[in-house]
Amino acid sequence: MDRNGRGGPRRGRQGVGGDAGADAEADVGALLAMARDVVGTLPEPFRSMAASVALEVEEMPPEDVLEELGIEDPLSLTGLYEGIPLTEKSVFDQPLAPDVIRLFRRPILAELATRPGVSLEALVRNVVVHELAHHFGWSDDDIAAVDQWWE
Repeated sequence: MDRNGRGGPRRGRQGVGGDAGADAEADVGALLAMARDVVGTLPEPFRSMAASVALEVEEMPPEDVLEELGIEDPLSLTGLYEGIPLTEKSVFDQPLAPDVIRLFRRPILAELATRPGVSLEALVRNVVVHELAHHFGWSDDDIAAVDQWWE
């Protein structure tokens, strides 16, 4: 169980790094709205199952998370799934908090700066789908069926 009362692994998506300045169009509220839009576009039954996962946007990943994951560059962690994947849950699992996907604004903007021609919406979609893949227990092929940008 982690410090938030959530069981299960912490799994994150690491970007390519880089540095980006503040972007007025990419405030926390805008990124959260983009993430919610991604969930709303998923095919059923994934859309309704993903609706139970809380979405959060933070400026940067916390130090304890970086240490736990062994990540030195805080700008390289763009997203994190915290919870118990559906493929591992049982009826006996009663978590104290819902599964959560945390997006990190500054690392997302840093990665965006290294990807000319990629929109912020496309990058957010890629990060959210990657984190949802942990929740659903998806393979790379499953992810590619939902997100054609998957690498």
